[in-house]
Amino acid sequence: MIRPVLGTIGTRIVVMASNLLVIAVAGHALGTEGLGEIGLIVLGITLIMVLNNVIGGGALVYLVPRLPARTLLLPAYLWAVFTALVAAAVMHTLPLVPEGLEWHVVLLAFIQSLYTIHFGILLGQERIRRYNTISVLQSIVLLGAFVSLTSAAENAHVGHFVTASYLSFLTSLVASAWAIRRPGKSPSTPGPWAWGAMFRHGGFTQAANLLQLLNYRLAYYLIDLYRGTSALGLYTVANQLAESAWLVPKSLGMVLHVRVSNLEEVDRQRDLTLAIMKAATAFALLVTLVILMLPDLLFQWVFGPEVVGVVPLVLLLAPGLVAMAASQALSHWSSGTGRHHHNAIGSGIGLCFTLVAGPLLIPTHGLDGAALAATLAYCANTIYQLIVFMRLTRTPWTMLLPRRSDLELVRRAWKTVRGGKATVPGIE
Repeated sequence: MIRPVLGTIGTRIVVMASNLLVIAVAGHALGTEGLGEIGLIVLGITLIMVLNNVIGGGALVYLVPRLPARTLLLPAYLWAVFTALVAAAVMHTLPLVPEGLEWHVVLLAFIQSLYTIHFGILLGQERIRRYNTISVLQSIVLLGAFVSLTSAAENAHVGHFVTASYLSFLTSLVASAWAIRRPGKSPSTPGPWAWGAMFRHGGFTQAANLLQLLNYRLAYYLIDLYRGTSALGLYTVANQLAESAWLVPKSLGMVLHVRVSNLEEVDRQRDLTLAIMKAATAFALLVTLVILMLPDLLFQWVFGPEVVGVVPLVLLLAPGLVAMAASQALSHWSSGTGRHHHNAIGSGIGLCFTLVAGPLLIPTHGLDGAALAATLAYCANTIYQLIVFMRLTRTPWTMLLPRRSDLELVRRAWKTVRGGKATVPGIE
């Protein structure tokens, strides 16, 4: 049987590799203009999912062990319909996605809302292996369909990505619906408080997620506004490559979340958080350095001849990438100790920097300005979280230096989670 933690890391690696291959295919077939349009489509779907996940996201993972699944499914489905209607109205009013693709984005987001509900049921029932399998299947179908459609067409266009997305999303919907047909671990006694509980557990988390998403992706709209879709395509490639540095930090953050939630001693919570923060930061720094040492010709060969200037963008993003790797540990410490509001405040501070620096830097400095604005926002977010952590845990600043015991703490935490029942916190 695949271990929960290792299986989840393996899933993330496969999904990330598939996504990068999709970007590579799109870069060769569609150029940077097409890459920019795909970036806006994905961002539009992600924004809709933030609203949907108030009910249909991580709250389900928490509530499934406490309420019957059938009690949770109806409110989640109804909320998905409501989310789609709101999204349709917004997309009709605001030009958030390429013209002519608004209804496709709404429908794709609705399909994703449905299978995300099923994913929440599976994770809440600790059927992590099934969830991982479907996630990998979806990424493979998306890649395979997109490659087939662009290869068979005389003139590839962004509609081929939309069609491939329909196929992959519907695959996940059918597979996840089939997976939840068998009752898993769930109470048999119904509860009348499903709606209230779902809003209570999902609302605050999604508010923080929305602020963080805007912190991550608001620059996409600013680049499209001031520099055009082609420039956005190049920035999308650089950003996706750079964020690969967060793969292990996010997985380590999951380990920290599980352990901190089950520890009562403040000193042990502090020591483990510091150890994982240092390990996450070191890994992100290593990955970033590797990317910076790669020649620009390699990126052109992989992602298409129009993808030029990736390394300078990653260099400007590098301080922010390392800072946000540390933030993965600090965020999960806040969540694991019940201090969710600090994550929302940190994301809000970062968003303020984006709102101020983005419109100032992007019109005058282009993509370099966007990367610099992102770095300022990421660093501001992490600095706030670090100050809060140091103050609440009464940690001296000297403890931020690497210690020999840090690796042993990380190893023990990993072993404990891997050998126990790991809980996957939410659906990203």
